[in-house]
Amino acid sequence: MKHTFKKWLPKPETVRQNRWLRWLGPVLHHPRLWHFSRKGIALGLALGIFFGLLIPVAQIPVSATVAVLLRANLPMAVASTLVTNPVTFGPVYYGAYRLGKRILGEPALTEAQAMDLLEGTQATPAPEQGWTDQLVHWARKLKTVGKPLVVGLSIIATASGLAVYFLTSALWILKTRWTRRGRLRERAHRDAVGGKSLGD
Repeated sequence: MKHTFKKWLPKPETVRQNRWLRWLGPVLHHPRLWHFSRKGIALGLALGIFFGLLIPVAQIPVSATVAVLLRANLPMAVASTLVTNPVTFGPVYYGAYRLGKRILGEPALTEAQAMDLLEGTQATPAPEQGWTDQLVHWARKLKTVGKPLVVGLSIIATASGLAVYFLTSALWILKTRWTRRGRLRERAHRDAVGGKSLGD
């Protein structure tokens, strides 16, 4: 499991030099933030997906900050925020908005409202803005779609984060047990072969 994750996670140097994370400074050198444990990986993955789905901008600094506070795996928390990207952003926000409207008992979306929603949420602030300015920009955008989107995103982000945490933990445990049993079988086989050799 460790080798699988290490292949696609960002390197420590890449994370420490990220412009969104430099302000954390020496805190980024804490060894538990880079340790590949079941809890650290599962929590880091869950945090990245939670904040990646919940907020439209600044997912990396927010996810990294919470990962530092909870001592989750930092590279995993940063990398998993990519659950929302230019390809998935529109469908996720459209689905969240529809879910929110259904939960709140509001009328279904018309096609024109759906197009306005997608155009509004996909509009990108100027890249030279800081992440606080981008948050303000997105807060104004969210006012145009209001409470249904916030409710839908909260439900999807929470459910996804919890599901990923428990699924990752379960897979880690199963993989560990499978590996241990394999080693025990190999050891038993070697002992059996060795016993036969001594008997001969």
